[in-house]
Amino acid sequence: MKKYDIYGIGNALVDMEFEVKDSFFKDHSIDKGRMTLVEEERQDYLLKALGDLPLKRQCGGSAANTVIAVAQMGGKCFYSCKVANDATGDFYADDLKESGVDSNLVAKRPPGTTGKCLVMVTPDAERTMNTFLGITSTFSEAELNEAAMKDSKYLYIEGYLVASPTGQKAAIAARELAEKNGIKTAPTFSDPAMVQFFGDGMKNMIGPKGVDLLFANEDEALSFAGSKNLLEAREKLKNVARTFVITRGENGAIIFDGETYIDIEAFKVKAVDSNGAGDMFAGAFLYAITQGHTYASAGKLASAAASKVVSQYGPRLKWHETQEVLRHIFPQR
Repeated sequence: MKKYDIYGIGNALVDMEFEVKDSFFKDHSIDKGRMTLVEEERQDYLLKALGDLPLKRQCGGSAANTVIAVAQMGGKCFYSCKVANDATGDFYADDLKESGVDSNLVAKRPPGTTGKCLVMVTPDAERTMNTFLGITSTFSEAELNEAAMKDSKYLYIEGYLVASPTGQKAAIAARELAEKNGIKTAPTFSDPAMVQFFGDGMKNMIGPKGVDLLFANEDEALSFAGSKNLLEAREKLKNVARTFVITRGENGAIIFDGETYIDIEAFKVKAVDSNGAGDMFAGAFLYAITQGHTYASAGKLASAAASKVVSQYGPRLKWHETQEVLRHIFPQR
């Protein structure tokens, strides 16, 4: 029996979330609804412009949010990432440990600056991110833990790694190691910009054999497939993924389980913050399938968990909230 359900790799960022109005983007030349990489000085400037304390501060990064969701639901996870030997890195390592996730952050950490993600949420619930990667931009094969990966059911790969030469190389190495050892592979595209500007790198991360499970939102799926038609795009995804999930916000999700398409309805809620919805969907889905549930049941759990996330601020739920979602979907578990 495997020790871990999910072995994740991705960027390590301390998320700082603020409420803003659309005018803030215009005043400071920010592209709304996108993740934009910025230098530390630019991020510091924006933080000073925001002034007030953030709504929340917690360890994050897309894949980190996903593996934490799996752990909160009762799964076992390991996360490989890179933070510096600074106060922000201490906070990140402690928060990850308190969330029940094992990691590679037990050894002495290198000097540098831990990455931070400025998350700005507007009244329409859309999130915009300005990210200073810091030391996570040098995430590499050195941060991989081969023993932990071999003792896992799934390798989960964050798509944002494609933007870093060393991160992309590490993602490819991890996927090749997983394939060699019979570990299922599950990358996520993470953001439309990653597909748009790093399309070839994303294909390299997926590899010539394709992956076992792919996560994408609708915009990412269309962009990767080079299509404006979702029906056409999902057929093209079959060429690179044996199974996949396409999330569609308030329109639910489309799942391909290897044989048939499954339509998943969205739970109707008042959205206040879309930050973390896709990460939570992936986490709940991975938890369910690693515990033996069907893709249809996993999709229902994931939809319920994602709807809970968007109905409040922040990319994660508290432990008791994940348990409430589990009991609602799987009352006999």
